[in-house]
Amino acid sequence: MLTPEESMAIQHSIGADIMMQLDDVVSSLTTGSRVEEAMNLFAIIQGGLDHNLRDICLDEMIKRKDSIPGYAVGGLSGGEAKGPRYCMGIGFAEDLMVCVALGVDMADCVFPTRTARFGVALTFNGPINLRLGKHASSLVPIDENCPCPTCASKTTRAQLHHIVTYETAGAHSVTLHNVAFQAQLMGRARDAILENRFPEYLKKFFYDYFGERGSYPRWCVDALRSVGVDLLDGIGKDMAVIDGNGAKWEYSDVRV
Repeated sequence: MLTPEESMAIQHSIGADIMMQLDDVVSSLTTGSRVEEAMNLFAIIQGGLDHNLRDICLDEMIKRKDSIPGYAVGGLSGGEAKGPRYCMGIGFAEDLMVCVALGVDMADCVFPTRTARFGVALTFNGPINLRLGKHASSLVPIDENCPCPTCASKTTRAQLHHIVTYETAGAHSVTLHNVAFQAQLMGRARDAILENRFPEYLKKFFYDYFGERGSYPRWCVDALRSVGVDLLDGIGKDMAVIDGNGAKWEYSDVRV
């Protein structure tokens, strides 16, 4: 079994810039001694949905602020204002944008590569399920403005439809695109922050991402309103607000 000490030694040996201790992932709904034990074991802000446990953990992290270069947040959000805030396991585009608006600096997730294995390509107009038959005759790339090798080589959606449906190599092509999409998404957000136009960027992103569906997830609207960004003001004034995640996913049980 890999111990926390061995994990840190390996990270040192490969020259990692940001290192994390091993964490113990449990359900956010877990309460009581099980969560308290996990909280005591790892220097990551934990505590499930128990506010008291999270307060205890956060207080202890702040006491150690001089020896901690950044703060990791497990499950929810938080951390000391002067250190980088790292939110673990966040990968959906809308989740990333809301987290950035709430003050998160870094995030990581397997989502771009995992979803590529199922033939789903990420775009600024929502995810595309390349396995669907409607893409079998499409002669355009995933995104004509994307600089990734898959799109730059003009690989069409029709070609990708075939290889993601019948060949394992398809996941590689979609992975290249999805990773590039995530980099563009966060890069554009960073540029918007530096240029003092982040609220406008958020409104444009969410409208493009959910506009075809005609509705925003309520949690996104509420979360962004808490930091002064109203998605229903301006470009999104005619959008509906619905419960649930609201993501525009293309699902199908039929591969054609």
